[in-house]
Amino acid sequence: MKNILKNLYLTKRFFFAGAGVVIVFVFSFAVPAFFIAAQTLLPAFVIFFMLDVYLLFNKSVRINCSRAVPRLLSLGDENPVQVTIENKSRIPLSVSLLDEIPFQFQKRNFSLAFKIKRDEKKTIRYELRPVKRGEYLFGNINVYFSSLIGLAQRRSQYDEKIAVPVYPSVIQMKQMEMKAFPKISNLPGVKKIRRIGHSYEFEQIKNYVRGDDFRSINWKATSRRADLMVNQYEDERAQQVYSIIDNSRSMRMPFDDMSLLDYAINTSLVLSNIALRKQDRVGLITFSDKADVLLKAERNRSQLRKILESLYRQNEKNREANFELLYFSVRDLVKGRSLLFLYTNFESIYSMERVLPILRKLNKQHLLVVVFFENTEITEYGKQPAATLRGIYFKTIAQKFAAEKNQIVQQLRQYGIQTILTPPKELSISSVNKYIEMKARGMI
Repeated sequence: MKNILKNLYLTKRFFFAGAGVVIVFVFSFAVPAFFIAAQTLLPAFVIFFMLDVYLLFNKSVRINCSRAVPRLLSLGDENPVQVTIENKSRIPLSVSLLDEIPFQFQKRNFSLAFKIKRDEKKTIRYELRPVKRGEYLFGNINVYFSSLIGLAQRRSQYDEKIAVPVYPSVIQMKQMEMKAFPKISNLPGVKKIRRIGHSYEFEQIKNYVRGDDFRSINWKATSRRADLMVNQYEDERAQQVYSIIDNSRSMRMPFDDMSLLDYAINTSLVLSNIALRKQDRVGLITFSDKADVLLKAERNRSQLRKILESLYRQNEKNREANFELLYFSVRDLVKGRSLLFLYTNFESIYSMERVLPILRKLNKQHLLVVVFFENTEITEYGKQPAATLRGIYFKTIAQKFAAEKNQIVQQLRQYGIQTILTPPKELSISSVNKYIEMKARGMI
């Protein structure tokens, strides 16, 4: 009995029905004709309630419930979660499922309502989008079910506690991996890059087919075989590609609930994976007022795991970025000309000009790509019509900030520094396109 009282809950239908019985009793004192109805309704209400409790708490009512969560969640992506519930009872049930999802999602009343037939197994799927890295704790699953009578509910609790880490986006990494292969590079968002020159490694001599470059014809092989033969080249391999992430306070700015640092972290993982698939060596450098991670470029199988673990532990710092320290760290760590993707953020020309001498030094020794972010909210605000003097003032300021971003791009390019100015959501595709372009043009 104690267990029944602990897990017994009254439904809205119970209170509505009870209120109806009470109203009939009140009217029975004024209208005698209602007295007979009141005498009938009260016992019927009690009988139906007791029958409902019996149906829910007898031993034949059994429900199994379990949750399936990915081994790790991907930052900034919709991650699928599945809850499987099986009704092993002889009666259909109305179910309200309350899953104790991690507090980071701030969904305090997360519930799913559905009906399940007798001997039916049902899988409920929902998605969660984490916006911060770290460990997320899933709690118990609470299932409230009622019979067709619907006056009472029974609660069953299932111990499905599990801690799941949120890592940089593995989902995005796998989705973007296709951009490393020319056969499917005509998908939306992937630029087609025409290969020029022959700064590639020789692969083989093959028969000429329509569309091959005439400049690749091997005349000696042609004379021997009496058929047109061409040299085939492949991209140079084992080149060094470094992702350099500024995790200072300039990268704390939020966009769509995620910081700019998290966007840079996701993109670094994507780019590292594609570079490894292209047989290049990849490394990682993170810095603020001091160097946090100095991971030398390698091409072994464990390198991507090392990068993933290093990115997982990164946090925004409340300090200014020390680009002088970055220069000396790169000089000591990176041997030989390499491709450097520097993820940072410049909000004004002045902030860029302070570090321009360092960027020029890095660009002389390596192929530097400076990646920073377009403030899409300010850009959109600058396009809105203004009806008041105050609105005109704010619109002018917004347009000024947007124009400064483009001036930064032009000034960096004047010194031969490759530059990407991109909205945060398009950071991965922009970086991948740049990498593929430079590989195709033989720039690295």
